[in-house]
Amino acid sequence: MKTIVKTCFLPVLLALATTGCNKDYEELTVNENKPNSVPASLLLNGILNDAFEAPNGQYEAWDQYYLNNYDYYGNNRYDFGGGTIYYTTLKNVGLMESQARTAGLEAVNPYEALGNFFRAYLFTRMSLEMGDIPQSQALQGLATLTPAYDAQKDIFTQSFAWLESANTDLASLIAGGTTTVTGDIYFNGDLKKWQKVVNTLRLRLLLSLSKKTGDSDLALASQFASIVNNPTKYPLLQGNADNMQYVYVAPTNLYPNNNRNFGQDGSRKNMSATYVGLLTRLKDPRVYLTCEPARYYVDNLKQSATDYASFVGADAGLDLGEMYNNAGQQKYSFLNRKRYFSTLTGEPSIQIGYPELCFNIAEAINRGWVTGNAESYYTAGIQASMQYYGIPANGNVTASFYRPGSTDVTSAANYDTYTVPFSFSDYYAQPTVKYAGGTTGLTQIVQQKYLALFRHSGLEAYYNYRRTGVPTFTTGPGTGNSGRIALRFQYPTSERTANTANYQNALQRQFGGNDDINGVMYQLK
Repeated sequence: MKTIVKTCFLPVLLALATTGCNKDYEELTVNENKPNSVPASLLLNGILNDAFEAPNGQYEAWDQYYLNNYDYYGNNRYDFGGGTIYYTTLKNVGLMESQARTAGLEAVNPYEALGNFFRAYLFTRMSLEMGDIPQSQALQGLATLTPAYDAQKDIFTQSFAWLESANTDLASLIAGGTTTVTGDIYFNGDLKKWQKVVNTLRLRLLLSLSKKTGDSDLALASQFASIVNNPTKYPLLQGNADNMQYVYVAPTNLYPNNNRNFGQDGSRKNMSATYVGLLTRLKDPRVYLTCEPARYYVDNLKQSATDYASFVGADAGLDLGEMYNNAGQQKYSFLNRKRYFSTLTGEPSIQIGYPELCFNIAEAINRGWVTGNAESYYTAGIQASMQYYGIPANGNVTASFYRPGSTDVTSAANYDTYTVPFSFSDYYAQPTVKYAGGTTGLTQIVQQKYLALFRHSGLEAYYNYRRTGVPTFTTGPGTGNSGRIALRFQYPTSERTANTANYQNALQRQFGGNDDINGVMYQLK
């Protein structure tokens, strides 16, 4: 290794003695022709983009929404590898805060408050995937090259503290007249909306630990109730206008499904029976907006294109070769091409949204965590999801389906359009939809949350299934893992050699020494 020694050669460089010897090596090597620091606003922008979870990836197969049917592009197996790592992004969170202070901002400032939000958001995301992870000793650079793994309970406890701090600091800033931040791509800098997101995330995380209700240290129910019952101190999302959602803009950032990749994606994936079957059983008009009827039933069996029986998804457990053959015969519904492929910008991708919040509060009321009317929040969640798709409470739903044989997915002339009458009161009157309370009501809440999370919020639908068993995920040859839905992701392979002792201790403590994708983490016990 080359060692750099800082010294001065006085006999030779006497003329430089007053300059060269008084400057650090780092100072002398700064390139003044390039930027040498990044402002907090640009770091925030990068963090927001790093934390964003887009649709159309493998997560949708694991959520059993949208399945691969051609093995060249992917499969539907639950043979999980390493989880997603956000330590570089978290390092930038700390850098963002230090840059804000360097720029002269007070200790309590918008970047510091949002920094605490992102710590909670990203550390818990990694923990929900893998279990125990390094947190308290992470990001210390050379000071701690082999950080210990924090217990999942401690990770969540610390995250709740960060979110409490973020809420307090945002409230203080807003009360003092600081209501905006620069670099925000979600809310154009509106700190009032960010404060709502902070508390909405906290409710999501509290509910994710529902199996730990009896743990007095966590005090899940009282934490949840203190937030819901004090909206002045803990404001929450009030409608879809408050959604933390990623908006696509051409030509800089395109929706993952768009008319440029239609040739590859248009038929290489098809809808899942887990999602489509639930929609059709409930006679839910969202199926018209998100899916297309299976042409085999419309063209060959002469069923109506708007008949719920014409919408068919594939069993996620089906052998991929068989699914591919069936998809080629048009026996499955595909993603609605009008909504998702006809433009470059698709629809906004919700990361933390109002419909989910409604269902989370309804679930907490059902579980007895907080008093209130579970049915009111349940119906509000359904209506908010339908409003997102433009479905009126009473009126007509306009459904457009791609015409077979057409070549231009962007042309409105290549779609058949249908008008389907809809009444929310009639929809809700169905025994399968109307809130029943008790265990049945809990199932209904989680089912409707699953429908609302379609194409949104990454693995949140999978996490809800993993925690509640709702809706029923199917398995088979196509899902691998010996007919089981995996319960966790593995740790990064680098941990085996770079952090061996802590890695092995964490495995022994949690999973009997094995980095087992079927191991049951603390949250699920």
